[in-house]
Amino acid sequence: MKEKVEEVLGKVRPFLQRDGGDVELVDVDADGLVKVRLKGACGGCPGAKITLKQGIERVLKQEIPEVKEVVAV
Repeated sequence: MKEKVEEVLGKVRPFLQRDGGDVELVDVDADGLVKVRLKGACGGCPGAKITLKQGIERVLKQEIPEVKEVVAV
């Protein structure tokens, strides 16, 4: 599943990079928990939680039903 998550993050990444940020996949566990690290401008952005939940998590859940939650580490 880690490869699928990385592939989907590749679709989201250009939008983050356009604003000076990025996302790094840290881990995917067997229960569907995806751990990511927001980098660059996204790391300290006040809207990072919204980006994480309404952007990254929403897209991952749409494309990979096994994903239950996305958290920043």
